Amino acid sequence: MIKSKEEREKIRETGRIVADVLAELRTAVHPGMLTSELDRIGAEALQRRGAKSSSLGYHGYPKSLCTSINDEVVHGIPGDRVLKEGDIVSIDFAASYNGWHADSAITVPVGTVSPEVQRLLKVTEDSLYRGIAAARAGNRTTDISRSIQQYVEAAGFSVVRQYGGHGVGRSLHEDPQVLNYIEKGYPSYTLKPGMVIAIEP
Repeated sequence: MIKSKEEREKIRETGRIVADVLAELRTAVHPGMLTSELDRIGAEALQRRGAKSSSLGYHGYPKSLCTSINDEVVHGIPGDRVLKEGDIVSIDFAASYNGWHADSAITVPVGTVSPEVQRLLKVTEDSLYRGIAAARAGNRTTDISRSIQQYVEAAGFSVVRQYGGHGVGRSLHEDPQVLNYIEKGYPSYTLKPGMVIAIEP
């Protein structure tokens, strides 16, 4: 679970690629586009950068990224679904570069969305920053979980319990697992310098 400075820099390099491609995808989202078009844009952007999709072929997954619309939680498969005005689309994107993985996701409004959806997006993003603030050496993974859950529930929303964060490195999913909520008896790890984790509220 502990990565050297050199290893962390390699993961950071992959993370920059993921962030750049996600920025490109964010600007591409518009009403009337097919989710398969987002997959094509992401795959081509990765190819230009000499990186590979971590999702394509992972447990048989057929695409380069995941696109989940509105109340779909995660792992929606890009295809012939059309994005409509007022939708939100979550783009979950992971890549590998020189054998090191990075994983991130964004949720993008399609055109103009309702005030309640805007609030959901803000609370979700803010909960990510709460989780990041709790990710300090000496804290435990449950400190991240607690900070996310308390913030989200205080805002009147609920956290996703089927999925959560995880370590990243040579593999896309590594220990430690980081839930978005507190579950009694679930393993809790002490956070140590050199750990690299994806926090996914």
